[in-house]
Amino acid sequence: VQLVESGGGLVQPEGALRLSCAASGVSGFTFSRYVMSWYRQAPGKERELVASIIIGGGITNYADSVKGRFTISRDNAKNTVYLQMNSLKPEDTAVYYCNARLLVNNYWGQGTQVTVSS
Repeated sequence: VQLVESGGGLVQPEGALRLSCAASGVSGFTFSRYVMSWYRQAPGKERELVASIIIGGGITNYADSVKGRFTISRDNAKNTVYLQMNSLKPEDTAVYYCNARLLVNNYWGQGTQVTVSS
């Protein structure tokens, strides 16, 4: 399974970005079984979980720091997961990574940089 993130960039505080993560090398049915997550890692900090989505999008989980501002969603027909980020803050600056997990299988994307600055 290969994961390719896109959508990062430079945005001003209170702005918005939408990240996408496209999975390849897996059938649509199998992709739907994966727990898909977004993590982020800021300079000098550990990688942290931002949001997760499972079971076709019926169950989601968010870090407290992004609740009410970020929304994770998935399109199993397109093998893609999204992260809509609104009301961005400078502390959201980090490299954002897509993760796919199913039982013992665990895959990571290469990451996309998000910088929030005026």
